[in-house]
Amino acid sequence: MPEQLNIVIALLLTSLAAAFTYMDVRYRRIPNTLVLVTFIGGVTLNTIFSGSRGFIVSLEGFALAFGLMFFLHAFGTMGAGDVKLAAALGCIIGPAGSWQVMFATAVAGGALAILVMIFTGRVLKTLRSTLAVVGFHAVHGLRTHPDVNLDNPAAVRLPYGLAFAAGTLYWAFLMPMWR
Repeated sequence: MPEQLNIVIALLLTSLAAAFTYMDVRYRRIPNTLVLVTFIGGVTLNTIFSGSRGFIVSLEGFALAFGLMFFLHAFGTMGAGDVKLAAALGCIIGPAGSWQVMFATAVAGGALAILVMIFTGRVLKTLRSTLAVVGFHAVHGLRTHPDVNLDNPAAVRLPYGLAFAAGTLYWAFLMPMWR
């Protein structure tokens, strides 16, 4: 990746990370307009800097990130806005970066989940529920748990945009030294 493209992408990702963190923490949703701007920005930047190869890399990153996150969405563990955001970020970072960002995002999401459990006083309840779900799937395979209620207003929902921001900024600022 050319050094100029690294700088432009780091600046773009910084502003986008701030925007989707704010939107997800404040409103618990990631607007489609923001996702569309991210998608168009990624495809445009990669095409300008790398021509048709950049365009293809953007689409490959889109497909990979979408596929990884849609798998989680299919089991009810990830919101649709998060899936769309991951796919749009894949347009900017390409397939190789998508693996790295998704891994860093998963680590950040795990840390966020632990912090939320601690600060809401739900550590034991969450551990019991997790064990019950794992036991259910061990017996019944990968199908939707009958007690899952995605419309429950009392459920604690993680603003996963914050985890995406952490994973994305990690990739933008710490990974260039390894690329």
